[in-house]
Amino acid sequence: MQKSVGDLEQSRPRLPAGRKSELAAFVGAEGEVTVAVLADRFKVSSDTIRRDLDQLDADGVLIRTHGGAVSLNAHPRADTGVDVRSRLQTTAKEKIGALAAGLVRDDSVVILNAGTTALSAARNLHDQRGLTIVTNNLRIPAELSPKVCRDLWVVGGAVRLSAQATLGPLAFRAPGQVNEISIRCDLAIVGVGAVSVDAGYSTSNLDEAVMMADMMHRATKVAVLADSSKFGRSLFAEIAALGAADYFITDAPPPADLAAALADNDVQVLFPDQNTD
Repeated sequence: MQKSVGDLEQSRPRLPAGRKSELAAFVGAEGEVTVAVLADRFKVSSDTIRRDLDQLDADGVLIRTHGGAVSLNAHPRADTGVDVRSRLQTTAKEKIGALAAGLVRDDSVVILNAGTTALSAARNLHDQRGLTIVTNNLRIPAELSPKVCRDLWVVGGAVRLSAQATLGPLAFRAPGQVNEISIRCDLAIVGVGAVSVDAGYSTSNLDEAVMMADMMHRATKVAVLADSSKFGRSLFAEIAALGAADYFITDAPPPADLAAALADNDVQVLFPDQNTD
C-alpha cells in the first residue's frame, strides 16, 4: 500500500532534540570539528553524525564542511575554503561592504583584494559609474555590473584555489616592453584577517600579505575592512601598521585600546549606526 506524505514525514529519521543541542553547542565551543571526533564523542556512527550535521546546516545552526562542521562564529583556519568563509559573519560583512562601497566615487580607480569582506564591498557597488577595478579576487568579476565598470583587471599569477584568489605582483607590461608599467589607484579596499594594537593588520598567508601591502602602497586612500571577530587578534603575516589605513571599516565599535590606537594614527573608524554628530 502506498504511503501518504504524512506517513513518509513521520517515518523519516529525525535528530533527537537532546543530541541536536549538545552537538550544536560542542561545535560552537570548538569552532571547527571533524566527523570522527563527533562520532566518538556522541557514541554514534559517522553516517549518523553526517546526517545530523546535514540537518543542523539546513536549520542554519552551523556550517557543514567536507569532513566535519564549522561554527557560524568560528575564526576560520588558513586553509578554510571561501565557500565556508562566505557563510561566516554574513550580516557583519554585508554592513561593512555597504559602508566601503559608499567611499567609492564615479570614474575612480579601485583596488580590491581577495576575501569575502572585500567581495561584499564589490557586491554593493550599484550606483557608481566609470570605475576601473583592479583585483586578485576571482569571484569579483562575476559580481560586478557592467554598468559600474569601465575596465576590470585581474592581477597576480598562481591561483590559490581554496581562497579563489591569484597571488603575484601588481604588475603589467605593454607588448614589446621590458619594464613594468606602474599602477596607482584612488582607493584600496583591503579585507584583513586580524587587527590589533601591537601587530597592526595581519593575515594568515605570507604571499597574500605581500600583495595586500602593495595594494595599500599604490593607493591614494586606503580602507581596511575587518569584522569585530578580528579585534585583538594577530596572524602569521603582518600586512601593515595601523596608520597605513585612512579608514577602518567594521561592524561594531572597536575596544577602547584599539579605538585609541586608531585615533592616534589618524585612522577614521566607520561602523553601522555610528553617531556622526
